This record gives sequence, C-alpha cells and structure tokens, in this order.
Amino acid sequence: MLKIAITGPESTGKSTLSEQLAQHYNTVWVPEYARSYVGNLNDAYTLQDIEAIASGQLELEQKLLKQADTLLFSDTDMLVLKIWSEHTFGYCPDWILDKLKQQDYNLCLLMGVDLPWEPDPLREHPHLRQFFYEWYKRELQALNVPFVEIFGLQDERLKLAKKHVDELLQQHQKLK
Repeated sequence: MLKIAITGPESTGKSTLSEQLAQHYNTVWVPEYARSYVGNLNDAYTLQDIEAIASGQLELEQKLLKQADTLLFSDTDMLVLKIWSEHTFGYCPDWILDKLKQQDYNLCLLMGVDLPWEPDPLREHPHLRQFFYEWYKRELQALNVPFVEIFGLQDERLKLAKKHVDELLQQHQKLK
C-alpha cells in the first residue's frame, strides 16, 4: 500500500486534488475531517477541538485504508494539525507531534499558494498563505520525508501530481 498525503496552506486545492487523484487511480481518498467537525461547532474551536480533529482524522484514515487497494490519498495530515495548533494556540500537544513523526506516507504533495484564494467560512488566513507555505516546507524538510511541490492551475497540478505518483508506482513495482 502506498500512502500519499496532500498537505499545505488553506485554499490551495488539497481536497480537489485528493479527489481527482483518487478518481484517476480508482481508489479512495481520506477527506479533511476538520471540515465537517468545525462546520458543526456552535462556538469558536479550542485546542481540545484540534485534538479531537487529529484523532478523527487518524481514525478516518485507518477506516479508509482498509478500502484502498494500491494507493491511498489523504487530504490532510498531522502536519496540518501541528501548524494549525501552533499558530493558533502557540502549542501543539505532544501526542500529535508523536503521530506526526510516526506518519508513514510514501510521498507528500506540498500544495503551492499560486491559486487564487477562495473564500470559505472555515478559512482564516488569506494574507498568510506564503508564510504558511514556507512553514510547511521547513517542517517537511526537518522531518526528512519525501515531498514534492505542486504548483499551477488545477489541470497543471493534477498533471504534475500524477507524474510524481506514477514515478512512485514505478519505483514500487521495481521493488516487488
């Protein structure tokens, strides 16, 4: 099983690309659990909510992993939760940091901020996307995980992502 995380700042096409890749490769994708969770809150989210979201994201990924064949695409990862928590609350719970270190994605697709911002009630930082992009990139480098940067319009993003997924699949086939 090859696992690919789509990560990066808000409004960069993570959900769209996750769904497109899953359709193209005839597999399942893990939606962003935070979207439904925060959308159902009556008050502002708290650090405890971020912990619940992290837990829910992990559970959803484990559930959908059983339905995947060769590939699983995940529309978010623990890095998103780490950065969100640290930026908003100045702290990230240790267990989320531990889960981040244990992630076993074969590839992370870091989404660039060259798409126009799309307003959404759950999005918070339209003017900080480059700041967050650089933060994500530093974190991925520090974690020493394989990642590629994805830029361009949606069609270009899909084409570039498929190129990297195909390369990963070819490498995987050679190892069999």
